[in-house]
Amino acid sequence: MSEQTVAQFLLHRLRQWDVERVFAYPGDGINGIVSAWSEGTEAPEFIQSRHEEMSAFEAVGYAKFTGKVGVCMGTSGPGAVHLLNGLYDAKLDHQPVVAIVGQTNRTAMGGSYQQEVDLHTLYKDVAGEYIQTVMAPEQLPNVLDRAMRTALSERAPTAIIIPLDVQEAEYSAPTHAFKMVPSSLGVSLPQVVADEEAVQRAAAILNEGEKVAILAGAGARGAREELAAVAETLGAGIAKALLGKDVIGDDLPYVTGSIGLLGTRPSYEMMRDCDTLLTIGSSFPYSQFLPEYDQARAVDIDIDARFVGMRYPYEENLVGDAKATLQALLPLLERKTDRKWRETIESNVTDWWEVMEAEAMVESDPINPLRLFSELSKRLPADAMVSADSGTAADWYARQLVFTSDVRGSLSGTLATMGPAVPYAIGAKFGHPERPAIAMVGDGAMQMNGMAELITITRYWERWTDPRLVVCVLHNNDLNQVTWEIRATEGAPTFLESQKLPEVSYADFAKSIGLGAITVKDPEEIGPAWDMALSADRPTVLDVHVDPDMPPIPPHATLQQAKDTAKSMLKGDPNLLGVMKQGIKTKAQEFLPHKDSKSQ
Repeated sequence: MSEQTVAQFLLHRLRQWDVERVFAYPGDGINGIVSAWSEGTEAPEFIQSRHEEMSAFEAVGYAKFTGKVGVCMGTSGPGAVHLLNGLYDAKLDHQPVVAIVGQTNRTAMGGSYQQEVDLHTLYKDVAGEYIQTVMAPEQLPNVLDRAMRTALSERAPTAIIIPLDVQEAEYSAPTHAFKMVPSSLGVSLPQVVADEEAVQRAAAILNEGEKVAILAGAGARGAREELAAVAETLGAGIAKALLGKDVIGDDLPYVTGSIGLLGTRPSYEMMRDCDTLLTIGSSFPYSQFLPEYDQARAVDIDIDARFVGMRYPYEENLVGDAKATLQALLPLLERKTDRKWRETIESNVTDWWEVMEAEAMVESDPINPLRLFSELSKRLPADAMVSADSGTAADWYARQLVFTSDVRGSLSGTLATMGPAVPYAIGAKFGHPERPAIAMVGDGAMQMNGMAELITITRYWERWTDPRLVVCVLHNNDLNQVTWEIRATEGAPTFLESQKLPEVSYADFAKSIGLGAITVKDPEEIGPAWDMALSADRPTVLDVHVDPDMPPIPPHATLQQAKDTAKSMLKGDPNLLGVMKQGIKTKAQEFLPHKDSKSQ
């Protein structure tokens, strides 16, 4: 190999790891690496975001939708700081992301130099699985290779810090000498099967149960067939944690949908009435939505022993890959001959989707946001990749969208940060340029950073095989989720100075930078607008004016929550009449008779 710099070797090594692109923003702390791009024909593609936080989110989205390592990069000081939020999103949702960060020259370190930040201290929590500074050229292969392997094996973010003078130095490989650490490419991860005796004990628990409930999380992805077979054998229903929405289709009659505050009534009822719980690949945190602690015998399956058995007093905790462990479990399970429990679940699910359709058709001013999602659900491409932002967009994403088996979807599950929906969609498109992507975004998140990232879409969309990327904005000029939280949990009326957003035409902005743009203010225009956006020859922004008074009602609203909300409204909430009207009309749909309803 001809003489090369450390930066050139870094890009070459990333390519050897099959890294096809790096989501990044330039800065003088990484000038050595950036300049190497122009000289390397085999370098990964440099994808420039509008902000380092967006680079990190794009890397997370890429990782979530491909299963590969997402790589992001930022400069020293402020660039490193900006990456943090996206890296925490990766950490809390267990995604393999590698951050490459610049640093001032070694000769200046410790001298309070410009943009010098103690990056080890800054990153020791978010990248605690592996963080290292490359202080000599010979160190780089081992550091990079360990960062990649650790990210993959631990499903966590890692970080590599490279001072600028090291980037620019001539690369020299580690030698066969004392205190040199050689390295190698690649890793083959094992398929971990739970202990055989533990599997037998778990099977005995599940066989003895009469009313089995399954909770599936993101860790069950890739085990769809086994998950369905277990549910069929046990006559069980399947509830899904938010990050597990795409592990199995919502169109199956025994899939009760999401669980928790953003969940469905069938999931709530199944957990309330079951006598046995099987959790697979989920660390769903809200134990109040699980069975009472003395109600059900329970089994947990998780690939990571650090997270198994956390959320419920499980009787058996199996550490293993979901697919392999379910395959080992299936031959030991006895088919339930009494199917009354399953029939009840399926009846509840049928009723629920009828209620959801009825709630979506409740008249609103100007547009009922539930109908926006309901109309998409009827048109969702079979290979769609859907991202949702935090806020009420996540509520409707969780409850209203019917995912078929090949639809993929994600959001910021554990960190629940604002702002990832658009960069997630960008990362997903770079991972699967042949598939359509849809981002459901509240106008608060859109103003925070989504509008700027539309510029990134404009820059890159023409290289995607399928040009469709639809950014749908829920335009209500209100930070709606927090508004509802303040009403329900604090017993206070909405505070306009914090909650009201300035009016912006998202469609006009999109149009001004060459994207497709559709403004929707009439509910009858929603379906045709989706049809246009999903058949467009370029990325499109749907600017949909929705009613902020439509309540994101939990699957069961407690009496205290209702009292607190009522009190807050009476204290002078400016939307009192609209909220009361929409809340009553929406909640009433659960009790009104609907077509083909089996039970209420």
